[in-house]
Amino acid sequence: MTEPIRLGEQFLQDPYQLYDRLRAEQPVAPALLPHGLRVWIVSRYADARAALADPRLRKDSVRQQELSARQAEETNSTPVITEFLNSHMLNTDPPDHTRLRKLVGAAFTSRRVAELRPRITEIAGELLDALPRGEVVDLVHGFAYPLPITVICELLGVPESDRADFRSWTATLLNTGVGEQELAAASDAMVGYLDALIAAKQRSPGQDLLSALIEARDADDRLDEDELRAMVFVLLVGGHETMVNLIGNGTLALLRNPDQLAALRADPAGLPAAIEEFLRYDGPVNFATFRFTTEDVPIGETTIPAGEFVVVALLSANRDARRFTDPRELDIDRATAGHLAFGHGVHYCVGAHLARAQAEIAFGMLLERFPEIRLAVSPGELTWRHSTLMRGLEALPVRL
Repeated sequence: MTEPIRLGEQFLQDPYQLYDRLRAEQPVAPALLPHGLRVWIVSRYADARAALADPRLRKDSVRQQELSARQAEETNSTPVITEFLNSHMLNTDPPDHTRLRKLVGAAFTSRRVAELRPRITEIAGELLDALPRGEVVDLVHGFAYPLPITVICELLGVPESDRADFRSWTATLLNTGVGEQELAAASDAMVGYLDALIAAKQRSPGQDLLSALIEARDADDRLDEDELRAMVFVLLVGGHETMVNLIGNGTLALLRNPDQLAALRADPAGLPAAIEEFLRYDGPVNFATFRFTTEDVPIGETTIPAGEFVVVALLSANRDARRFTDPRELDIDRATAGHLAFGHGVHYCVGAHLARAQAEIAFGMLLERFPEIRLAVSPGELTWRHSTLMRGLEALPVRL
């Protein structure tokens, strides 16, 4: 086997440099994640799209834990895949995946999202009203984070007083730079909180998605306890972490490309297309969630052995010149159809309608309220989150 690439701080701050090299020289490459887990990175668009829909690349959570434990034993390291929050629909194959996805699908249809638009607009307006004019503001803390966390927590029925703790635990669980004890503490706290929240909703149900999921479980046993807890976890994390990054990354892309910002201001009707370009250009998710091989699987000219983890590099695929012309350039008029920011196949993001609606409202209102918004620091001073899964800024200082 080729010597694995070690993914360190340089990769976390700028993955595109490595991805350019991999697509050109080693499009399917073994790598070591910061915690030591060995994976195979798929970096070209055509290979990535095919891998996302390949039934030979499995997502069974129990088998993932076994493979992680086996690797840890081989390398005398700590398993990086935990049990309690892992049995959600992103880590299941059909027919279990079909069953789990169907339970939440009704909450994220285009019709249901249209009903949520007035409330999303209200939340965004309140947040923008609270931002101080003429001062340096962290747009991540002041807008990009509180908008989606409020929306998804209201949808699920999570009390406002609990959201700060939830954000803290999530940030730790997604941070590849924290130690074993810190990860375990955050996982235990999250599990304890979710179990208590589920019990509270069972005693006193509301008109929220979590109450509906509990009712489905209690009615015909279609969700076991682990599945219910993991479902709430993945909806909460997926429902806000990705949106924080989409708003932050997209705003930065516009501020670094004033010609594109001017074009969007001149034609606000182009916003939906611009959002698709933000997703392609510097999307909120770096790697698709883990898959693994159950047999030797050829991808391109490389055969990945059985029993290996595979990660599809969404950021890399979306900048493949074989698929998108001048992929390093932000072009809000680009034909972006087929970008992989929301995945592909049966695991295509269930919340894509909600994400697009929030993004349209967030960017539309931000640019309308603050036509003179500009970066308050040089781009080189910005830092990116310490995560191989997510692609997002720690902070985005702007002057309004």
